This record gives sequence, C-alpha cells and structure tokens, in this order.
Amino acid sequence: HEMSNAKYPDEQSSPEQAVNRILEGVQYGFKFGMGPDKFVFPVAHEALRGDAEKEDGNTVDFYEWGNDFFRCLMDKEESKIMGMDNMKQALEQAEKGENVVFFANHQSEADPQVVSILLERAGLAKDAEKFYYVAGHKVTTDPLAIPFSMGRNLICIHSKKHIDADPDTKGVKNRQNLSAMGGMLDRLRKGGCILWVAPSGGRDRRDLETGKTPMAPFDSKTLDMFRLMGSKSKKPTHYYPFAMVTYEVCPPPDFVEAGVGEKRNFRFTPVGINVGEEIPSEGGLEKRQQFNEKCYASAQVEYGKLRESLFPGTAPDLE
Repeated sequence: HEMSNAKYPDEQSSPEQAVNRILEGVQYGFKFGMGPDKFVFPVAHEALRGDAEKEDGNTVDFYEWGNDFFRCLMDKEESKIMGMDNMKQALEQAEKGENVVFFANHQSEADPQVVSILLERAGLAKDAEKFYYVAGHKVTTDPLAIPFSMGRNLICIHSKKHIDADPDTKGVKNRQNLSAMGGMLDRLRKGGCILWVAPSGGRDRRDLETGKTPMAPFDSKTLDMFRLMGSKSKKPTHYYPFAMVTYEVCPPPDFVEAGVGEKRNFRFTPVGINVGEEIPSEGGLEKRQQFNEKCYASAQVEYGKLRESLFPGTAPDLE
C-alpha cells in the first residue's frame, strides 16, 4: 500500500485506508468465517450486494467491498487487458441469450476481483457483475476468503485435487458436486450465463528451478464435463481461453496445501487478462481430445503473450 500511495496518492490508497480495509477484512473473517454466524454457501450462490430485503437484512455490498480491497494493490497504469475483441464478442453472445464459458488459468485469490476491476476500466462493469465463478472448497471454507466469496456469484464444487484428501467425506463431497452441477445446468438452460472456470482445479505454482510460473495443465475430464453441460443446456454455448497474470499480487504457497489458513502476502503490482479466440465445439465426444488440447494450447499462448507484456522475460517455455 505504501508503493500504491506513492504512485497514486489519494485517499483510497492512504495508509489509514489500507489499515481500515485490512481490519475490516479480519472482522468480516471472524464474523462470517467462524463461530455461530459462519456463512454457509449453497451449491449455487448469488452475490450479496447489500439488498436488505432480499438478503435477510444484509446491508454490505460484498462485491464492491472485495473490489475496493484489491483495487489499490493493482498498478492501474501498468496493468493490461488484451483480447478485448474476443471479450466483447463473448459478452455480445451472452447478451443474446447464449452461454459463454471462459476456461482460465488461476493464479491468486484475487482473480475474480482482478477480472471485475479490469473490465470496469474497459467500460464493462455491468457485464463483470454477471460472471459466475466455479469455486473450490477453500474459498468457501477459509475464514479470510469467505467475505470475498460472499460478494461473488459462485457454483461451489470440490476439486478433484482435494476430493480424495479425506476418504470419510468423499461421498458427501461427490453428492454436493452433483447438486452443484444441477444448479449450473439450470442457469445454462436459462441462457445468457457467463461462467469462469479453472480446469486445472487449482492455482498455478512457481517452478522452483526456473523461478517462472507456468500454467497448470487443464484437466481433460473437467473440460469434457463443461462441454457436455453446454450441450445439455440446449442453448448455444461458446468456449474461450482466458489467460490471467495475477500471481504477483498474492502468490500462493509453492506447494499445494489441503487445509485452510494459508499465509497471505499482498503486493502492489501490475496484473492482466487476455481472452483468446473462441474454440469451436465441433463433433461429439470423439473430438474431445482435439478440443481439449486446443483449449490448453491456446490459453498457454495467450498467457505467454500477456506475461511477456507485463514482465518481460518471465513467460515459461511452451510445452
């Protein structure tokens, strides 16, 4: 925050406001992340925007609060939005009642807020509010993450990376996932649904040998499932690769941790998004390997372009 205030001196980036935001986040974490009032997410969660009548007395717009928390950590002059023609095409398709699925890499807990803030800068704030994020268990169970998640439209699932961590709860988690898929399919059948999903099932991790941050591989079964859901919706459904560079703003641990309560290190840094060209969903299941390979390869290319543009010399080698 000190670096943010030095570059963009205003009230929002002042040390006093920074402390207030952190303390407020901790307070929300205590109130909604633990104890008798802990917030329990349904499998399909609608963002809490402070409408007391509809939200059981809640007056906090958790969507804007989360955006404001991360806004001053983003170097707005150096941050980048690439692939805007593709983004606008996707949003126009959604406006016509067709579905859009963004297959994204995932780098930090701030990813949803980064998407919103950057689209806001591009004049697409209202579109950003419509996104549904497919969320793993950590963002709905970690006390500090819960308030940020309360401000997002979510489809809550258990990722394959963590579903086997506790054999005693595997059956429950699988049933919750089936229920979540049902909730997602309901929204896709209505049309005009915008989904952001990380098919890797987790965040990208730093390569300790090179110091670079490669994209985690996309899980083929996850890609298959979303393609199947699009087909079952009976609505035209479009698929786009969505590259994100947000690792530097809140780096994850170098190794995957099954539990919650990880340390957070926030930094003032540029961030970026890059939307690639639509990946046609042609043919049936026999074409799935071709579709899946193209999704990942295209996302890797767009990620490399974006990372080189933001931090020259840091793009990982393509596989």
